[in-house]
Amino acid sequence: MCRSIKRLRAGTVPATPDEIEAAAVQFVRKISGFRQPASHNTEVFNRAVAEITASSQSLLDDLVIRGVRS
Repeated sequence: MCRSIKRLRAGTVPATPDEIEAAAVQFVRKISGFRQPASHNTEVFNRAVAEITASSQSLLDDLVIRGVRS
């Protein structure tokens, strides 16, 4: 897996939107094999980052962690 992506669920300290987006960018870079997409791939690259960011935020928002009160 991508070692540069840090774990975002850290108990009672929520991840910031910037941290979630940075993890999404790293994931898309790893999957696509591109650090920076060519101009003709920028739109799909950015769309993937946005979708993964939203999905990750939803996951983190909905996780139930035993022993942690919200």
